[in-house]
Amino acid sequence: MTTFKEPAALKAAQYASPRIDLLLIAGMVEKNARVLDVGCGTGELLKLLEEQKRVDGRGIEISQSGVNFCVAKGLSVIQGDADRDLINYPDLAFDYAILSQTLQATRRPKEVLEELLRIARHVIVSFPNFGHWKIRLQILFNGRMPMTWNLPETWYETPNIHFCTIRDFRGLCELAGARVERSFALSPNGHPLGTKVPPPLHNLIAQQAVFLLTRTR
Repeated sequence: MTTFKEPAALKAAQYASPRIDLLLIAGMVEKNARVLDVGCGTGELLKLLEEQKRVDGRGIEISQSGVNFCVAKGLSVIQGDADRDLINYPDLAFDYAILSQTLQATRRPKEVLEELLRIARHVIVSFPNFGHWKIRLQILFNGRMPMTWNLPETWYETPNIHFCTIRDFRGLCELAGARVERSFALSPNGHPLGTKVPPPLHNLIAQQAVFLLTRTR
């Protein structure tokens, strides 16, 4: 589901170091696991998992240019849409299903999360936190839809259609029958906030979050 502009973004993705949030996600995945990366973009996370964890990795990406870029890396990636194509996978086909920075770009987030919980034993979801204090201030004082480093597009160009906060996502997990096994609130530079920031403040201070989920029913 990740979108990017050619050729500059593709070239940059080829040489960039792994983002800290991707390293954090990789740390949650067991070695030799079966993994589906939904909205895998340029395949940065999938490549990282194959190199560090020796996973049996598969990917879905809505952009044909992204698929081509992943295939050129030797990754097993097909073109697909999370809103439509997850239904084609059997129950518990994977050990991990990952939705990295893609949830907000889906048309039916609840149904997508439910499908991920059906097809995998563990689900990892990361997303930008729309409850961050800078976003709140931009709306309050400018009266316009905010733009930040991880939400850089204007409102009429963004692929994101369902913004949520950390509190919103926790509520969605309850509705979708997901148990939160681990969660991380991340600072603007991608580092976990740690124990210095109490959990009640994560929704205000974190710019993004990562959740490890399992199915409750």
